[in-house]
Amino acid sequence: MSSDHIRVPLVVQGTRPELKDIEARILQERGRISLLYQVLLNSAPIAKGWESMLTAVRNRTAVPANLRELMILRVAVLNKASFEFEAHIPHALKAGVAQEKIDDIKQLELSDRFSPQEKLILKMTDHMTRDIEVPSDVMAEVTRQYDASLVVELVATVAAYNMVSRFLIALNIVH
Repeated sequence: MSSDHIRVPLVVQGTRPELKDIEARILQERGRISLLYQVLLNSAPIAKGWESMLTAVRNRTAVPANLRELMILRVAVLNKASFEFEAHIPHALKAGVAQEKIDDIKQLELSDRFSPQEKLILKMTDHMTRDIEVPSDVMAEVTRQYDASLVVELVATVAAYNMVSRFLIALNIVH
């Protein structure tokens, strides 16, 4: 599908003076105004909040970049959010995630290429994404291995990217 099928109009950069400040902020953080942000800019408060929240999740937490990108890719796979998946492949590679892991993350059962730490966080990701509830034993292991700050950041990453994929799918945003 092309952008013709997106369910709301795209906001072209520079066409709405009231969006000047938020467009500048998006450009500063992201370097461009992507298709996703062209949709988000239909609502200035949502675009501004989204940019702030997702920048915090992606660039301001202590979550290791490789683990963050694996979580994002897994959410995208489980939610069938191809735009999200494709958008994060370059970020995953830059973070040192091997192409084999990117390929393997598409499988329901995680391969032995993933470390025990990665498997634990991806198991939490799977439960949060598919079931909403995370079993007590899984969260007990997460909270045993990580301090409260990192647990919040890990959970927020999964939650935020579930929001992203649901937004993309509902509005039919695809490459």
